[in-house]
Amino acid sequence: MANTFKNAASAATGTSEASVYTVPSSTTTTVIGLTCANVTSTSPIKVSIRVYDSSGSAHYYVVKNAEVFEGGALVAVGGDQKLVLETGDIIKVVSDTASSVDTIVSVMEQS
Repeated sequence: MANTFKNAASAATGTSEASVYTVPSSTTTTVIGLTCANVTSTSPIKVSIRVYDSSGSAHYYVVKNAEVFEGGALVAVGGDQKLVLETGDIIKVVSDTASSVDTIVSVMEQS
């Protein structure tokens, strides 16, 4: 089983939900970092992060309407916290403000 570290990113996400990372086929992924940064002068913005569970065909919130102040960031996953995803699962991000969030997801893929 091969382990590969990767990053996925989405710039200037706004009021339309963006799919930031999708688990490839025949792969299990451990999310080791997930950070959303407020890149506007608006303070605060509200950010929501959801995971689409492809095996259950359902969405689940990691965080909903978290306030991120100007110049700040939301670290939803990191440190001791991890998130395990299966083939086809998707991390999605949305904000209440247009073009306001840069997101970086760091993962370890096992295939």
